[in-house]
Amino acid sequence: VIQCLHNMMYAHARVVNLFKEKGYLGEIGVVHSLETKYPATDSEEDKYAAFLDDALSIRFLLDATYLGYYSNETMEALNKICAANNASYEFLESDFEEMKKASHRNDYLGINHYQCHFVKAYQGESTIHHNGTGDKGTSVYKVKGIGERIYKEGIERTDWDWIIYPEGLYDLLLRIKKDYPHYQKIYITENGMGYKDEFDNGIVMDKPRIDYLKVYLQSLSKAIDAGVVVKGYFLWSLMDVFSWSNGYNKRYGLFYVDFETQKRYPKESAYWYKHVSETKIVI
Repeated sequence: VIQCLHNMMYAHARVVNLFKEKGYLGEIGVVHSLETKYPATDSEEDKYAAFLDDALSIRFLLDATYLGYYSNETMEALNKICAANNASYEFLESDFEEMKKASHRNDYLGINHYQCHFVKAYQGESTIHHNGTGDKGTSVYKVKGIGERIYKEGIERTDWDWIIYPEGLYDLLLRIKKDYPHYQKIYITENGMGYKDEFDNGIVMDKPRIDYLKVYLQSLSKAIDAGVVVKGYFLWSLMDVFSWSNGYNKRYGLFYVDFETQKRYPKESAYWYKHVSETKIVI
């Protein structure tokens, strides 16, 4: 995974540099899926597990994007993870030369954000089970050398075990502003809620989706008020689509799609979001 992510970011840097040096019109940037990590408790062990999980899935990508190299903290985490898994990586100095050149050339950062994770220390072998059916409570994520992602009592989650914690989006955006101050602007390129919509005579009442979008938009607004430059928000999604990991069972759309007839029906959330879009008021 580490080598793959590095190669991806090196390739991105090369394209950014070519785009700028050729003088093409338009803007260029990158989209990352970033899910905020928190320690499950205040114990030093859980804090370190959250640090490791964050370093691999967030800090690694943002360092590559905006520093052009990996900070000492990131390298400490990568080496710890590799040692635990008898793994290795190869980063070439020529890679970093290209990445450093691109680090101040990204016109924007796109963020796909749906949830966060609470992480506790874990010493066993890796065990991962993706909840692709909406059978709540079946998701398992335990990674050797990193930690275990758990559910926190009192914090909502979807049927697919995705934790609903809008503070995670706020904290992520403020962190980018603080740690990578030369970022130019941010787009939220994906945010939404997968739900088992009930279709009844052309009507879909999806209040849980409205509740989800409401708190995440409020969190986004709070971050903007705190000085984060956010230029756009793309709700996922306009209509129900095929999910690469959940098929047609997990619906994200504001419009319900009858996949047999191909007819579209606006859900309750579609009318709500229409009002938000027109008034710029989240209620």
